[in-house]
Amino acid sequence: MSDPSTYWLTVTNVVLGIVTLLCCGAVAVGIFQELAARRKKATSMSRLDREVTDLVASFGDGHAFQLPNLGVTMADGGEEAPKKDQK
Repeated sequence: MSDPSTYWLTVTNVVLGIVTLLCCGAVAVGIFQELAARRKKATSMSRLDREVTDLVASFGDGHAFQLPNLGVTMADGGEEAPKKDQK
């Protein structure tokens, strides 16, 4: 290492090696963050899917909806209650 050109070449190589390692680390952190974000999104979508499935299942046979042209659907399966006599 007595030759000055060899000294500076060695220092430059070490600095370039450190920069390369830092860049590789930055790429690895970016990949890790992307995978974590995808996993978080998939988990939240799975939770949403479960909530929607539970909501649809709670409606049972579909007679729990307020329909504008029919009114409230009958809870007893469609048997009409006797009409009251009007005086």
